[in-house]
Amino acid sequence: MRTLGIIFSVVGLMALNSCQQETNVPEMLENTETRNEIMQTIANDQNYMDEFMENMQNNNNAMQMMRGNKHMMDMMHGERMSMMKDSTMRMDMMHSIMKDGKMMNHMMQMMHNEGMMSNDCMQSSMKMMDDKGMNMGGMHN
Repeated sequence: MRTLGIIFSVVGLMALNSCQQETNVPEMLENTETRNEIMQTIANDQNYMDEFMENMQNNNNAMQMMRGNKHMMDMMHGERMSMMKDSTMRMDMMHSIMKDGKMMNHMMQMMHNEGMMSNDCMQSSMKMMDDKGMNMGGMHN
């Protein structure tokens, strides 16, 4: 009877230890079905998708890949254009950009590169923003 108790105790401890498995993410993602299920879960959940997009925007490699993908850029351009038709959304977007020094700097750089803003105008705007204490993200020209 005592031996039986010891055997059950050992089996019970082994069962409990097996519940604490480490998750090997790259191994999980090798399985096509698991990977597709993870992507579908993220795509179908607004909170997961917001978090995913934030992570992509903070990842230089992901941003380079998106910029190089014509379909992605066309889709983003279409989304932006439809958003810009709504005046309230336009104002909200403009206020958000104006509060974010890095975004504002990026927008000014794009305008300068497209010939919509002279170098002098860009430099004076950046100085003004810097004087107001905006964090330009170390992007001074």
